[in-house]
Amino acid sequence: MAILSIPDKQLTIKDVAAIRTFLNERGVFFDQWQAAVSFEDTATPDEILKAYEADLQPFMQAGGYQTADVITINHLTENYEAIRAKFLSEHTHSEDEIRFFVDGQGLFWFNLDGEPVFNLLCEKGDLISVPAGTKHWFDAGETNPFVKAIRIFIDMSGWVPVYTESKIEQNYLEFQVKK
Repeated sequence: MAILSIPDKQLTIKDVAAIRTFLNERGVFFDQWQAAVSFEDTATPDEILKAYEADLQPFMQAGGYQTADVITINHLTENYEAIRAKFLSEHTHSEDEIRFFVDGQGLFWFNLDGEPVFNLLCEKGDLISVPAGTKHWFDAGETNPFVKAIRIFIDMSGWVPVYTESKIEQNYLEFQVKK
């Protein structure tokens, strides 16, 4: 269940239709897919991609996407603090950043021009597409991270982050999602 928060307005939105409308009005695609398959921590990327092939292939073909991979972050992830720090810095990409959460959760933060900073807690079944050039950052959590997501690309080189160096993310380090 996705949760959208606007911390500076002390606003939380839990209604999926309202979340979808809010994001779509700002150019961010959001959808929810069935994520009925459960995976062990040791599941391979190929096993995960194969399980969702029927949903992925039409989506990828319609959007011109060429490749997909899987990112898994959990208690087994080595150097998690360094990985988290990299994701936590505001950045952009030269192509859309698309994630389908097959399990776990993560917090996407957005800093759009003329808008208050907002975030979206993505959980199992949530699909998000952050448009190319959008200022954002991601947090898998300070402790007990758990993310299992399919990443979809036109060209993986487009996913290289371009850091803004704004440091705005520092203003939100203490934020806690209200479930």
